[in-house]
Amino acid sequence: MKYILRALGLAFGALIYTIGLDVFLVPNHVIDGGVVGIALMAAQLTGISFSVFIIILNIPFFIFGYKKIGAFFTVSSLFSILCLSGWSNFIHYEPVTSDPFLSTIYGGIIIGLGVGLIIRWGGSLDGTEVLAIIADRRTPFSVGETIMFFNLFILGSSGFVFSWDSAMYSLVAYFIAYKMIDVVTNGLDEMKGMLIVTGKHDQVTDCLTKDMGRAVTLINGEGAYKREKTMILYCVVSRLEVTKIRDAITSVDSNAFVSVFDISEAHGGLFKRHKMHG
Repeated sequence: MKYILRALGLAFGALIYTIGLDVFLVPNHVIDGGVVGIALMAAQLTGISFSVFIIILNIPFFIFGYKKIGAFFTVSSLFSILCLSGWSNFIHYEPVTSDPFLSTIYGGIIIGLGVGLIIRWGGSLDGTEVLAIIADRRTPFSVGETIMFFNLFILGSSGFVFSWDSAMYSLVAYFIAYKMIDVVTNGLDEMKGMLIVTGKHDQVTDCLTKDMGRAVTLINGEGAYKREKTMILYCVVSRLEVTKIRDAITSVDSNAFVSVFDISEAHGGLFKRHKMHG
């Protein structure tokens, strides 16, 4: 059953992506990055269908990187690409707008939503990610930096195929999609980690657990300057809760040191079961 749900999720993500591409971006000569962008430019130059190029160009990347990324990711990604190719042959709606600025914004949001859904279900539409993963192990550049390099080169090249206005709009659409992918994969309610150093750890712990309804972990620590033993409190909260919890900590100990940082995921424990009291 889980494989059927995963297949449906990947297919739906590919459908959303196709709508953003074919209804908003492509009619206004705005493209996405990665292999999709190369396929769109190749289709424009040769007259051969985009759905053909998206398969031909992507498959070698995933076959090449099969041992590096595993069978699950490879199969999920190839299925997503086949869905994208299939949907692109059926989605032929009239463009919603001819304004390149509006098409860039909404197209970027929609394709970002589609890619985010595909990532959440364990797939990908971009073979250049495989190269980036391999390059990450052999070069000093991270996966994100390598993908960014590929996409800046690809999107910049679209100026020679379409127009330089189109290239600049494509860059804007890419960055909008990039942020939208983060929203879909991480959620709107971002989570934050909090480290609290306080001389009143018992009182602060009671405040956080009993009054705020948050799970707290106590960590043994030692001050580097005076070599004094202390307790460090760690908890995970939503972005919207940070200010309220920080104020609650300060009300108990005005000298408490509070460090707030981003975390990408948090599962299990009491994080989801407790709610903030008004």
